[in-house]
Amino acid sequence: MDLKLTLQIVGVVLGLLYLWLEYKANIWLWVVGLIMPIVHGTLYFQSGLYADFSMQLYYIAAGVYGLIVWGRGAKKRGEKSELKISSTPLAVWVAIAGMYALLHGAIYLFLVKFTDSSVPFWDSLTTALCIVAYWMLSRKYVEQWLVWLAVDVVTVGLYIYKDIPLTAGLYALYSTMAVAGYLRWRKMMKEE
Repeated sequence: MDLKLTLQIVGVVLGLLYLWLEYKANIWLWVVGLIMPIVHGTLYFQSGLYADFSMQLYYIAAGVYGLIVWGRGAKKRGEKSELKISSTPLAVWVAIAGMYALLHGAIYLFLVKFTDSSVPFWDSLTTALCIVAYWMLSRKYVEQWLVWLAVDVVTVGLYIYKDIPLTAGLYALYSTMAVAGYLRWRKMMKEE
């Protein structure tokens, strides 16, 4: 079995575990989220998806941040309590849109100028969306699932084009789970 196929299989297994933990809003998702970027980073570098490769470094840093934020929880009246699932405030959406546009443009220009990427627009689009979605996840904003859905749908086509079909299949599953996760988190938010 070649390395590319092995990385895809291991990445799919870790991705499914991660997705299940995220669906359950379980803090252990951050631990799996610290291991998974090593596997995917190697795969993406071999496939010439340089922005996706560099994104794995962000995932490691964001994983540490998310673990700390979820572990610390929200402070209420001097007491520690679990961070609650909530809707993204309008002012935060405006900041997210601005950050996304800035990131997409900067990553695109970097890929065009400094790499041989054959898909700089799409690679930078999914990478910029991932950055904001992962930050939204760390804050437990329910709409992070919708941003992931957009990432997943685009990524399926991109990974089929780049000939990594098992990972494309994982993202197809992520697409359906993003819808289920959004509905579940909305229900959990109302119950809290």
